[in-house]
Amino acid sequence: MANIVERLTAFVQKVFKTSLEIFLEALKLSPNAQGYVLGSVTELLLKKKIEDEGFEVKRIREKWEGRKHPNHHGDFYFRVSGDTKWFVLESKGVKSNSEKWHKLYNYERLKKFMIAHSDKIAWVNQEDEIEPQIESWIEHNLLKLKKEYSEILYEFEEVQDYLENPPQRETSKSKAIEKLKKLSRDEINRLTSERLAYVMSKVKVLETHFVSGTSEASERTQATPRKDEFNVVAIDIVLRYHEHKFLFANPRLLESSGDEANHLQQNYIIGFVFFDENQNPVLAITDEWYEDFREAFGTVNPKHAVKEKDMQVDNRYMIANDNEGDEA
Repeated sequence: MANIVERLTAFVQKVFKTSLEIFLEALKLSPNAQGYVLGSVTELLLKKKIEDEGFEVKRIREKWEGRKHPNHHGDFYFRVSGDTKWFVLESKGVKSNSEKWHKLYNYERLKKFMIAHSDKIAWVNQEDEIEPQIESWIEHNLLKLKKEYSEILYEFEEVQDYLENPPQRETSKSKAIEKLKKLSRDEINRLTSERLAYVMSKVKVLETHFVSGTSEASERTQATPRKDEFNVVAIDIVLRYHEHKFLFANPRLLESSGDEANHLQQNYIIGFVFFDENQNPVLAITDEWYEDFREAFGTVNPKHAVKEKDMQVDNRYMIANDNEGDEA
């Protein structure tokens, strides 16, 4: 049997008509391509994990014949081996820019964010005052935020917009903007990246990003999934963890969108990944999310199983057959 490098070389030559070196360079230069590959890796690992736990798993066909069934908007069908009831599993990742989006590179923003989500943090004693506990943790773990990183950073666009509409009186924000106004976009980005790396060395945010299109066929009334489109959602937290690790939830038990009770929200803060003094990751997640797939599946009502007659299974090979030249 050919070794993995020989098989990969042969696959690249056959599918991409180039060398392994060129293929690697092209992949490195294309974040979008890396994202697609990462998504495929996640799905393969998820399928294997569920199968190893005693479930039968089938991929749901992407190109549906006819109008797609409203309750089959996931990646896999699964059932307990030997059972007759099939359910739908959706695979997602975490938001890639949560810390930057929430501006957690600024002390006050980080403190307020952690206070707002303190119910997800095991080391916070909910019976005591929350703020002093958060302040103490930041002081012991991210002291630079109160010293050399204490000045507020604003994004380049925010600085430019502010300068076009200066206030009539001096404020703390105007003072901060004044110090940033001569910096280029690259210089501000460098400062932001430096702070983000520092913050994320001790804490990372686990946040979902449920975005879906709206159409008559999907029966969605907003651009997020409905709660009945799949039975279990699996979140791969690899973008915030040292390995592929899945967290599971029953979508019907997640908080509803404020606009539509039968829809999911676009974003959920699942929790955090903290790092101890030895840089070991420590998960802190909400009660709606499970590390154990069987526990999450145990919350699913059997009456929400899909009808086998409605299933459209993708029977294509998930991995190319080297001998026959089949493509995934």
